[in-house]
Amino acid sequence: MSTADISPNWAHICVDMQAMFGGDSPWSAPWMERVLPAVEALFDRAPHRTIFTRFLPPETPEQAHGAWQDYYRHWSNMTRSQQPPELLDLVPSLRSFVPPGRVFDKPIYSPWLSGNLHHILRAENVDTLVISGGETDVCVLSTVMGAIDLGYRVVLPVDALYGSADETHEAILSIYRSRFQFQLVITSVADLLDVWRNEAL
Repeated sequence: MSTADISPNWAHICVDMQAMFGGDSPWSAPWMERVLPAVEALFDRAPHRTIFTRFLPPETPEQAHGAWQDYYRHWSNMTRSQQPPELLDLVPSLRSFVPPGRVFDKPIYSPWLSGNLHHILRAENVDTLVISGGETDVCVLSTVMGAIDLGYRVVLPVDALYGSADETHEAILSIYRSRFQFQLVITSVADLLDVWRNEAL
């Protein structure tokens, strides 16, 4: 698949650009600040087509399910009872984008398990997803794989993706390129904006 295959029925899913992944947080991903201008450029192209996902931990480890309880016992300082609410929100520069951008909250890496996001997108006849945000090898990976399973075509502008380690970021991009070439295209924000401009998408 190439950028020439991008459908006019696309939406932009921006994954977990939240304050708790910046600053001095234990979950800090330094790349997030670096990709903010690229994410903002995607939003500016079609604000009403953007859905921001937010990863929301449970109030306490005991409110999580199964192995997530072990995860949050380790990261108990990142549960909602231990974090100020503003850290769960989008980074400040993106908060003003809602509305017209929309927010979709999820308690796990994937936004697809409840079926609600898929229902919203299908009701809007969306068949192609531009995915930005992070982290490349965790929540973006879950978003991409679920989207592919559900039949969406996926577009990944690499300069609008962030990870927390170069090695795993590059490794997962290599896997995307080598294993999903019929369902996924990797591009840049500039090239994607050129396609939209030339095709009036």
